[in-house]
Amino acid sequence: MMNFDGLDAGMGEYPPSLHGTLDTGMEPSMDPHLNPSLLQGVELDPEGLAVTGPEPVHLMEGMFSELHSAVSEVGIPVTATHFDLQEEMLWMGNHRGHVTSFFGPTMGRHSSFQAHAADDIRHIQSLETGVLFLSKCNLKCHTRGGLVMFDYPMEEGADMHSLLMTDNNTLLIGGLQNYAVEFDLNTVQETQKFTVEVPGVAIMRQTGRFFFCGHTSGKITLRDLRSFKTEHEFDAFSGSLSDFDVHGNLLAACGFSSRGMNGLACDRFLMVYDLRMMRAVTPLQVHVDPLFLRFIPTYTSRLAIISQTGQCQFCEPTGLANMADIFHVNTVGQVLMSFDVSSSKQALAFGDSGGCVHLWSDAPEVSFNDYSRETEFALPCLVDTLPQLDWNHDLLPLSLIPMPLTSTEQLLSEWSTAVATPSPRRAPPVDPEILRTMKTVGFIGYAANPRTRPRNQVPYKDVELDYDNYNQVPESPIGRDEEPHLYMVPKKYRKVTIKYSKLGLEDFDFKHYNRTLFAGLEPHIPNAYCNCMIQVLYFLEPIRCLVQNHLCQKEFCLACELGFLFHMLDLSRGDPCQASNFLRAFRTIPEASALGLILADSDEQTGKARLGRLIQSWNRFILTQLHQETQEQEGPQAYRGASSSSLGSSGESAIGKLFGCEVENSSLCRCGKETVRSSLTLLFTMHYPEQNSQEKTVKEYDFAEILKKSICLEQSTQAWCENCEKYQPTVQTRNIRCLPDVLVINCEVNSAKEAEFWKVQAEYAFNKAMQKEAQEPPKPKEPPPMPTEWCLDGEDMCSMEGITFDTRAEDLRHVWIPLTLKMSISKSQGLEISSWPEGEELSAAEEEEGASVYDLVVTVPHILDARTGGNLVAHIKVGETYHQRKEGVTHQQWYLFNDFLIEPIDKTEAAQFDVSWKVPGILYYAKRNYHTKYDLRIKNPIDASVLLTEASLARKQRKSHATFIPLMVSEMPQANDLVGLDAEFVTLNQEEAELRSDGTKSTIKPSQMSVARITCVRGQGPNEGVPFIDDYISTQEQVVDYLTQYSGIKPGDLDAKISSKHLTTLKSTYLKLRFLIDTGVRFVGHGLQKDFRVINLLVLKDQVVDTVYLFHLPRKRMISLRFLAWYFLDLSIQGETHDSIEDARTALQLYRKYLELSRGGGNDEVRKVLKGLYEKGRQMDWKVPESDTGDGQGSPKSAAVFPSVMGL
Repeated sequence: MMNFDGLDAGMGEYPPSLHGTLDTGMEPSMDPHLNPSLLQGVELDPEGLAVTGPEPVHLMEGMFSELHSAVSEVGIPVTATHFDLQEEMLWMGNHRGHVTSFFGPTMGRHSSFQAHAADDIRHIQSLETGVLFLSKCNLKCHTRGGLVMFDYPMEEGADMHSLLMTDNNTLLIGGLQNYAVEFDLNTVQETQKFTVEVPGVAIMRQTGRFFFCGHTSGKITLRDLRSFKTEHEFDAFSGSLSDFDVHGNLLAACGFSSRGMNGLACDRFLMVYDLRMMRAVTPLQVHVDPLFLRFIPTYTSRLAIISQTGQCQFCEPTGLANMADIFHVNTVGQVLMSFDVSSSKQALAFGDSGGCVHLWSDAPEVSFNDYSRETEFALPCLVDTLPQLDWNHDLLPLSLIPMPLTSTEQLLSEWSTAVATPSPRRAPPVDPEILRTMKTVGFIGYAANPRTRPRNQVPYKDVELDYDNYNQVPESPIGRDEEPHLYMVPKKYRKVTIKYSKLGLEDFDFKHYNRTLFAGLEPHIPNAYCNCMIQVLYFLEPIRCLVQNHLCQKEFCLACELGFLFHMLDLSRGDPCQASNFLRAFRTIPEASALGLILADSDEQTGKARLGRLIQSWNRFILTQLHQETQEQEGPQAYRGASSSSLGSSGESAIGKLFGCEVENSSLCRCGKETVRSSLTLLFTMHYPEQNSQEKTVKEYDFAEILKKSICLEQSTQAWCENCEKYQPTVQTRNIRCLPDVLVINCEVNSAKEAEFWKVQAEYAFNKAMQKEAQEPPKPKEPPPMPTEWCLDGEDMCSMEGITFDTRAEDLRHVWIPLTLKMSISKSQGLEISSWPEGEELSAAEEEEGASVYDLVVTVPHILDARTGGNLVAHIKVGETYHQRKEGVTHQQWYLFNDFLIEPIDKTEAAQFDVSWKVPGILYYAKRNYHTKYDLRIKNPIDASVLLTEASLARKQRKSHATFIPLMVSEMPQANDLVGLDAEFVTLNQEEAELRSDGTKSTIKPSQMSVARITCVRGQGPNEGVPFIDDYISTQEQVVDYLTQYSGIKPGDLDAKISSKHLTTLKSTYLKLRFLIDTGVRFVGHGLQKDFRVINLLVLKDQVVDTVYLFHLPRKRMISLRFLAWYFLDLSIQGETHDSIEDARTALQLYRKYLELSRGGGNDEVRKVLKGLYEKGRQMDWKVPESDTGDGQGSPKSAAVFPSVMGL
């Protein structure tokens, strides 16, 4: 990089300056030294630039090898390479001032432009907004697309070589002259000029506290960054310096030694300096002639040493170099002239004198940066393929249409001011809702955001969002005679959100939304759109029992996770639960990702997701997945010796018994050959009749008729015929051999055409109901029904299409589907479906013929709401067994489940679908009394074997590193035993918040946490205080913040490849805690409510002893564990980081202290002590004084508490 004197003779044609210039007479298209074989596999584009064709790359993990190479300009040496620090791009600059960027590991060309007219590019540096290019006497900044941001010429006679970013807006530029320049990027001006000794500064490096300059004389100087004064000097080489790098406390340099009359010779000894003592350590002998060197710190401080001929050697700076660590860059006879390392240390880039850039990596899926932003690519040319333009769109730019300029027509911009007068556009009126709720303080008004528009945007015309291919009813009442008032979705159907305060969820009133004892589900977790379907599965009794009896060894099993979640829903008494662990496992299933069921956060928040289609795909996926997971044999079913359950242990899945329907698919070719195949289907999709284009009105259909045609589907399609040996028109028919216990129907109302069909059929049904009611004599007024499901006796209220309602015909508006169906299969007639009066039973003769009555038990509609982006809810008919468990009454009732909002509804509301805002998605019909043939007992499959010793996932974990002693058989916990518990967490997604106009903060979405470490310590016995669980939880998801200061978790602790901790899966540790909870132990800890919430466990209040609340006075602040330990126990804990073992022990000691205070003087004594605690806290500002002993373990109190712990 610095001095090519004494190098390979092949460089002799270049003058011996630091960056030689090419012979002016040389043909630019081809260098004579370039081997033609270099161009194999390379295409030349029309501009003469080479583009490498994609080739399959096979790399060994951990070993560097060539990933790709590309040529920018053939034969023009590459003088600078640079990995972009913000995006996944590699930059190169060549000897003639041309710059090219390549995208990603495949090195696809991104941009190419001339940065300098003639001089070579000597240094490249990427910024947030652009890229800096340094040439001999010029500094230029371009956008990544090539637009010039600024062009700054240096002083005449300058010979610049390197630049260094000292902060975001300041540069240092050095070269072979007697000064260095400080440059401000904001003002694009030189701010200072520092005088330096001849021959000037050629290389600058900065790391931590140190700033170094390298000189062609062979010296390296340590300088003050503010004044540029020399603080220390290293005389590295007698000849010249080639390159140096700094990492931590080490400086390594390579260069040339003077050989008297023979000139310079490349020195194979690297000079290494210890910056703590400012002196040299033992020089490192290498096996290549070093030209470049860089530290590549991964697990150790590795050095990469590169020679001009392409040899690269890795070695430790304080060890011996190994010949086996040498690899060779295939330069095809050229010499290397530039080198760079990516910020992630995963990729190396080499530029050679033939114009080729080589990308080397230790992995095929390489990332240049740890966190790169998205790269913006050039838009395709719109001239050749003009887009379809909507002339009715007010915001459409007419400049999209290219127009030829003619001399006869005058451009609009040339019109005189008399003809073209600017007319200001009136501001849109303020939302009436804002004016109604606004509070005025002085001359400023404050109002809550009604959420009718995206944040910070005010469009000039009301353009409603289009969901699922058809428009919603506009919120403007213009043009709707039948509804003169403002249209709105009913409040209980709107999307519900949790309002977070300083205390998080503690002061949010969930009871306002749910006055039942059933548990809702929280909506803020990614992909929580499926909450409604989780509730549907829970309220099917056989599935609730099946998944709670299921337990297997798979780390991510949806049946297991549903079982854990349903157990929480069983225990809850109206408090909401969250499906975080289930949804985490769901995100890891490859099939879910392939089906597009995993949404990005932005799609969920902005309402871009097509929720109607999505939930129907999810419905099909979950039934198939549960069918597969519960179909496994007894071997893989058991969990580490746990006995297998009676449900799901046989080869036939209970899901198949419940939903499965054996289907016969017949294909009949016109040649007469018929092919019949049998299969099992778990659900059916509605198919609607095609409307004839000549018919203006939609025909009237019965729902049962459409359902029968959808199940026994007949359609014509092209299929392969073995007899004809070609594709032929084939009639495919489907018939079912048996009736399922639960009939699942996906409604497939995904377009305006299907929505119109439902609307028209509901109107037909409603008109018939009104006519029927008008013909009947008026009935005496009945008293209002007491329970929601109260029914009239007699047959006065016969239904239309067989539906029996205990309500007026007026309430049948928007109802097309019946509440009850009769289905049968006969050999003569095949499948028969008809509507059935709801309260009636089948006759004995009909039952003998195999007929069954199906009741509607579930409807899942998609709610269209422009204000919130829409949401999904479920209407569920909750059975008697659930009411018996929760409320002690035998009762059936329809409920609306809208995340954590649960409300009883009338049965007619469950069947009503006003498709302008409530679109049908999924229907479940259940055979009457179907669950009586299923074993509905739950045998808890989690036994004591989950607490037995297990191997760590971490490869480097050693028994000598063990931080806990597993429980012996004699120590197995009993009910009411004490267990000290503490957990540590890492952050997966940061909190989203906004500042209100009055300066207060509003949390839109809380940070998403993941448990990283769980510790349980014995609470009694001879080993009291000794941990028996200390598990670090391996996570598959990307961690954005390890919170090391508060959690003690460091990067690498959760990585099985490099961790030295006892690493387990979340499921393994979850089962241990579930066993302890089921046993009835009492957990002692500090702030356990949040711990259990993130772990996703529900623990009854009488099983939790939380020291946060033991030492707390009403309406006062919560006190930290650190302060309580110092005040009551004379312990100094949580010094630099938190340790969960220490925290769990401390909580146990504090509980013992509380019991001691309670026994000593009762509640009055405790209250007196707490008042003293709060008084002391206010005096100390709640800060613990620094301890002389450091950890405070020398305290006599701490030594007497757990004597058996000290030896652990």
